[in-house]
Amino acid sequence: MTDRSEIEVLVVGEALVDIVETAGVSSEHVGGSPANVALGLGRRGVPVALLTQIAMDTRGLVIVEHLSASGVDVLPESMTASATSTARAVIGTDGQAEYDFDIAWEAFPAPVDLAPRVVHTGSIAAFLAPGAASVVGLLRSADAAVVTFDPNIRPALVVDRAGALRAYEAVAGLADVVKMSDQDAEWLHPGKSIDGVIDAVLALGPSLVAITLGSDGAVVATADHRVTIPAVSVAAVDTIGAGDTFMASLIHSVLEHGTAGLDAADLTGIGLAAAGAAAITVSRVGADLPWAEEL
Repeated sequence: MTDRSEIEVLVVGEALVDIVETAGVSSEHVGGSPANVALGLGRRGVPVALLTQIAMDTRGLVIVEHLSASGVDVLPESMTASATSTARAVIGTDGQAEYDFDIAWEAFPAPVDLAPRVVHTGSIAAFLAPGAASVVGLLRSADAAVVTFDPNIRPALVVDRAGALRAYEAVAGLADVVKMSDQDAEWLHPGKSIDGVIDAVLALGPSLVAITLGSDGAVVATADHRVTIPAVSVAAVDTIGAGDTFMASLIHSVLEHGTAGLDAADLTGIGLAAAGAAAITVSRVGADLPWAEEL
């Protein structure tokens, strides 16, 4: 386990088991968007810790073993759940996944003795009460860290749209970097163009925004520059973990370059690196994010 003082990135959010059904065949994989982001960073050699909520059951221990094997420190404070959460993913003929969740996210205290350069959160953890309020509290206390956020909306879990939008704006308002998919963009900012969504997100306070567009690539933007990133041609197996791979690459770039003074060439390099990493993930089954030597 890495010394807590050496952790560069703290990821806060759900870790769960994806039960993947493809053509009637079921298999289990470690998942959860924040856990996948932590996995991607660990595989790049970044000192990363995950604060999550799992149980000391069979699935929880599988999660710890899987993440630890990729260099992720699952903080001891994570072992608080009565049962490890699951997400059933049914893969369609087009490779897209539809989810059904069995998950709880409880209130929690912020961990101590950590001073990460980046704190990342998103997905279910930023929206599901009562734990979402604890996420906001942790981000507010992370003054010295760059905050990154991927809303990664799961409509099946949203029972209060107005409340979800308030939660999104609260976290985005604390973030320096926001990444979302075009589907997230449409859900959060219905009717707006991609440029309109970028303008709206920047107005909330972040300095760097990325929107992935599936087979149409991505857009990466600051207040001063906006670049379009072409898609990488790849034979897609499924899309599980693709957005999380893109997010992990963004965080890796932030560790290298920061978020201030980025020009169009910087944004292009950041976007191309993220798209290339995501292309590796979609070429294989499940959230099997790339290792450093594969990039």
